[in-house]
Amino acid sequence: MSVSMVSSPKAPDRDWRQRVAHAFSRAAPRYAHLAKAQQVLGEALWPYLPARAERILDLGCGPGHWSARLAAHYGPTSRVVGLDLATGMLAHARAEHGALGGWLQGDAAALPLANASLDLAFSNLALQWCPDLEAALGELHRVLRPGGRALINTLGPGTLREVGEAWQRPAALLAFRSRDRHLAAARLAGFAEVRCDTQVERFHYPDLAAVMASIKGVGAQAARPGARLSRRDLAQAARRYERRRTPTGLPVSYHRLTLVLDKE
Repeated sequence: MSVSMVSSPKAPDRDWRQRVAHAFSRAAPRYAHLAKAQQVLGEALWPYLPARAERILDLGCGPGHWSARLAAHYGPTSRVVGLDLATGMLAHARAEHGALGGWLQGDAAALPLANASLDLAFSNLALQWCPDLEAALGELHRVLRPGGRALINTLGPGTLREVGEAWQRPAALLAFRSRDRHLAAARLAGFAEVRCDTQVERFHYPDLAAVMASIKGVGAQAARPGARLSRRDLAQAARRYERRRTPTGLPVSYHRLTLVLDKE
């Protein structure tokens, strides 16, 4: 038995994107069941929705949960397009939610959308997977119309800290970018109004197997070569993690960054 950890892109971007897309495609059938933390974190974006929006992008839509909710929220005059790097996720979204406004395979750093074509871009826990943050935010600015808004949840340093310490391989985790880095990239992209709220969210699981299922089950196992972990590693990590046990279980921390970006 071996376990793969989340890792930062060390290989060329094309290889990294292919591995991420493959991992999330494999995760698609069980994503909704295991992505409880992701769904809870996504609720933080809801209070920032504009009162009206007709053309909407769900960036990193996964199996389409938020796409469908946005379509219901804004009603039949809206058109919600879900975009994801993983074709498996898009197939699952289409099967689960029908056509909606359309499902697109694409990269956040090169959106297949026209200039100034959107009222709202919504993205829950996808941006941390983009190697080029500046390019991704620049693309969002490009496709939003004047007065449009981008709402983004991403993750900051300290996310999955307990997991990294238990495995004693913090280098195997994504290199989560800081709040200041996101703010600087948003301003560089041209957004006139930039806000970033931060919050630590903790979830608890009964054992290490459940912790790892919650991570692997949502596709977060795009490991670089050499990052695989043995059965012995697993036993040692379980012992270390047990030292952190609380009455409600083993903790997993997510340092949520919620970006609210408005275009003039």
